[in-house]
Amino acid sequence: MVARTRFDADPCPVARTVNAIGDWWSLLIVRDAFDGSRRFGEFQRSLGIAKNILAARLRTLEEAGVLRGEPAPDGGSHREYLLTDKGRALFPVIVALRQWGEEQCFTPGEDHSRLLDRRTGRPLRPVRIEAADGRPVEPEDTVVEKVREKVREKEGGKRG
Repeated sequence: MVARTRFDADPCPVARTVNAIGDWWSLLIVRDAFDGSRRFGEFQRSLGIAKNILAARLRTLEEAGVLRGEPAPDGGSHREYLLTDKGRALFPVIVALRQWGEEQCFTPGEDHSRLLDRRTGRPLRPVRIEAADGRPVEPEDTVVEKVREKVREKEGGKRG
C-alpha cells in the first residue's frame, strides 16, 4: 500500500484541511454525522464502507478533533461519535459541496437529495462568498497572502 502524503506542516490552509478531512470517506462520514448518524453501525449501513476503513477514518477524524467518540448514553459497549465545535464548523463546507453537486452533477429531473430548512421546509439560499463589506467576491477578486511573511514585515524583517 502506498503511504498517504501528509500535509501537517504545510503553510496552506487548504492543504491542512485536506490532510484532516480530504478523502471522500471522511467527508461522507461528516455529512452523515450532520444527518444524525452517531454509531459505527449507522455510518457503515449508510456508506456501505468496510469496517476497517470506517474504523480508520473515525480514528483520523477523532485525532483531527472533528469528531469526539464517547461511550453510548444507554450504557452499551459501543461508542457514539459526535461532531465537535471544529466538526460543526464544517457545515458551510458540506453545504457548499452539496449545492455544487446539486447544480453540477445531476441532469435535469434526475433524482437526488436536497437540504431543507427544517423550519420552513424550503431549500437553503446558495452559499455565496462575500467581502467584509457584503459585496459578492469571485475568484479573480482574491489574492493569497502569506501570513508569516506579513508578520515578519511588520516586525521589521526579524526572524523568529
